Amino acid sequence: MSAHQQWGPAARAFPHAAPTPYHLMLRTWGYSWWRPVVGVLLAVVAFFVGAALVYYLVAASYAGFQSGSWADDFRRDIDPGHVGPAALLGLNLGIASMIPVTWFIMRVVHNMRPRWLASVVPRLRWRFLGICLGIAVVALLAQILVGTLLPGGSEDDLSGHLNDVTVSTAVSAVVVLLTTPLQAAGEEYLFRGYLLQAFGSFFSSRWVAILATATLFALAHGSQNLPLFLDRFAFGLIAGWLVTRTGGLEAGIALHVLNNFLAFGLALAFGDLTSTLRVSSVSWWNIALTLTQSGVYTLLVVLVARKLGLQNRTRPPREEPQAPLGPIVATA
Repeated sequence: MSAHQQWGPAARAFPHAAPTPYHLMLRTWGYSWWRPVVGVLLAVVAFFVGAALVYYLVAASYAGFQSGSWADDFRRDIDPGHVGPAALLGLNLGIASMIPVTWFIMRVVHNMRPRWLASVVPRLRWRFLGICLGIAVVALLAQILVGTLLPGGSEDDLSGHLNDVTVSTAVSAVVVLLTTPLQAAGEEYLFRGYLLQAFGSFFSSRWVAILATATLFALAHGSQNLPLFLDRFAFGLIAGWLVTRTGGLEAGIALHVLNNFLAFGLALAFGDLTSTLRVSSVSWWNIALTLTQSGVYTLLVVLVARKLGLQNRTRPPREEPQAPLGPIVATA
């Protein structure tokens, strides 16, 4: 009789035989090595092909509501040299589509409920997410403060004249407000969620999983100089570690949302969305800003998680193994 058969129905209905950390949650009763391989391939294709299809579909739909030629409007909306409301909406929704994609992979490939991506509970812990959003504000303020003291710091981004308010900027602001949280969550569900669990199931090491996903996260942003790559890599490291430390995606989602709100908000108010989205180089001082933000954020999140007694491993039902049946003895 297999180990699986020795457990009762309640325990077998739970995906793990023992308390399991976040990065090993794909190691279920029915784990097979090919499942995460197929899942990773599907996720990569969805990220580069599926997200692009969503982007073009949004641009095509948006062009249909404009007064000019549909073809001319469509070409203008997808012009990488000018990011308007349609391109921003398409980009955000394309990346946000990684949420249902990872849910699909969990359900179909791994035969698991998608909520096991959110946390070890398994679900999003909304109270903790709200607290993390507040902590992210504190961390961003610390980053801005340090940036004013560094050469080439954040004061360059905050200087200049306020942009004129146009229909385009107003619509873009609404797009940022409504879809940026979904876009940030999409990246977290993909990189710190499914891919971290997949690499964790391959190697059983949380640090291999964190390093692998942080590298992929940085590379996925395209052409960039070394300081910008290291800056994004550092964010991936911190977010990945927090996921394994807290047992869920909430901390990574909160910091990612606030980061993107700040970047897009500054671009709309004082700069240019196109330059912000196509940035390919930063100074080495930017790493100091990221380390300040990440250090403050990580310290406060860990303290809060400890105060809340946050669960960071799954809790299988407490059920003793059933003793195998002995031989049947005939009685008179």
